Amino acid sequence: MNNKLAMYFPMLRTREEALSEITGRSDLQNLFASWKKEQQEEFLDFITGARGVKVLYDFMFKEIMNPESAPERLEDLLSCLLEQKIKILRVLPNDTTRIADESSLLVTDIVAELEDGSVVNIEVQKIGYAFPGERSACYSADLLLRQYRRVRSQKQKAFSYRDIRDVFTIVFFEKSPAEFHRYPDIFLHRFAQKSDTGLKLNLLQQYLFIPLDIFRKIHQNKDIQSKLEAWLVFLSMDDPEEISRLLETYPEFRPLYAHIYDMCRNMEDVMGLFSEELRELDRNTVQYMIDEMQDNIDRKKVLLEQQKQQLEQINQQLIQKGQELSQQEQQLEQTNQQLEAQNQQLEAQNLQLEQTNQQLEAQNLQLEAQNLQLAQKDRQIAELQKLLQNR
Repeated sequence: MNNKLAMYFPMLRTREEALSEITGRSDLQNLFASWKKEQQEEFLDFITGARGVKVLYDFMFKEIMNPESAPERLEDLLSCLLEQKIKILRVLPNDTTRIADESSLLVTDIVAELEDGSVVNIEVQKIGYAFPGERSACYSADLLLRQYRRVRSQKQKAFSYRDIRDVFTIVFFEKSPAEFHRYPDIFLHRFAQKSDTGLKLNLLQQYLFIPLDIFRKIHQNKDIQSKLEAWLVFLSMDDPEEISRLLETYPEFRPLYAHIYDMCRNMEDVMGLFSEELRELDRNTVQYMIDEMQDNIDRKKVLLEQQKQQLEQINQQLIQKGQELSQQEQQLEQTNQQLEAQNQQLEAQNLQLEQTNQQLEAQNLQLEAQNLQLAQKDRQIAELQKLLQNR
């Protein structure tokens, strides 16, 4: 197979040479055998240049971007990100108060003081935290407080809040949190506090979030348009074609890759560092899964609480409706009793009417009998009158 990167970096081994050195030592062979098949292939690919090295490996990034041994590299990257000329004055000690479960997810955490007194924190996260905004804000606030204490201790009575400089928190995500994927066409997010009235105050804290997984998707097979894009290609891409395009457009990155491949010449060291990287990635993955599970538990707790409140509201509504139904039943009972009394009155009236009707019928019968008697008497009188007339 044509090894494109070997044309730029002749120190690269062939696959056969790498395997021969590994199998030639039992300790290296045992370590190599302890890796999964895909991890073995990944190691052989970058050690031979079949694919580029993932610069975001902790041991790679710290070596190549070390602000003490090669400050100009990190200064150039920061100048592109912050869009101003950056000069690193010194590296500050890492925060010893960072919560343990957070530090376990960090690949790289560099804190540096710039020439103007500003503080910059560069984080590399292989797997992005849950709640990235909240966490970054807390750590930024801690850095700001650390700067305040340091400057006040140095200045003593001459201290003024004018001496406090900006704190920049810069976070690179190899696999970014879900929030960033709602913006699939944006690979650089800048945050700074602003007023809604136009009033300008320097509130000191600024943030940059760089989701490199989104950058890779956007920039796939595209020309490099700026030095910032060149840096992001260097940090995030291991495709030999992309690396070749980077080296042709920005040849100043060749010494950085040469530095990496010189490191890879020491097989024992690089295998040990790679093995530690795998263990750290396993810990990161476990912690990420724990965070996701906790996040799911928290969401379910919120959902259950909402459902509980809804059930309580429904129960209250049912109780109220039950009370209303009870009142309606009482009203119906009263109405039924009233109707029953009215029915009894009507029945009594009907009995009286029936008795009256019977009396009227008896009187009618008597009248009819009297009428018959009168009719007979009228006939008798009529017959007597005829007899009298005939005489």
